[in-house]
Amino acid sequence: MLNINLKSYNFTTKQRNGNTLIFDIVRKKYIILTPEEFVRQHVIHYLVEEKKVPLGLINVEKSIKFNGLIKRFDLVVYSRDGQMFLLVECKAPNVEINQKVVKQAGVYQKVLNPHCVMLTNGLNSVYFVKNFDSGFSQELDVPPFPH
Repeated sequence: MLNINLKSYNFTTKQRNGNTLIFDIVRKKYIILTPEEFVRQHVIHYLVEEKKVPLGLINVEKSIKFNGLIKRFDLVVYSRDGQMFLLVECKAPNVEINQKVVKQAGVYQKVLNPHCVMLTNGLNSVYFVKNFDSGFSQELDVPPFPH
């Protein structure tokens, strides 16, 4: 497996046609285990096991339309009242979290209007939380999930 800076979790994997597949507990199916998927699955387990986010409030790899283009976000978490709590953009560990990634997440943020944004490649993670003045501040972690 890849060396990343996220807590390790027990995953269910299997081999098929020369590919390693990992079971996604949100989508309830096996997904080809790419480096980006490895990071995404760690984030999902972190949110469920550490932040106590209910599985039913997480969406993975959904499409949105922005300026006539179809964009695909990695995962979002909704609060219990249906508002978007968290948008997560996952990258493979060899992809730097740079201005291009921030700009990509900014497009999703404009359309989806989440309270928080997390950008991670498994080695480095950046967190932004919306302030009362509609701006975002950089934080050290995702705030607690609102129960």
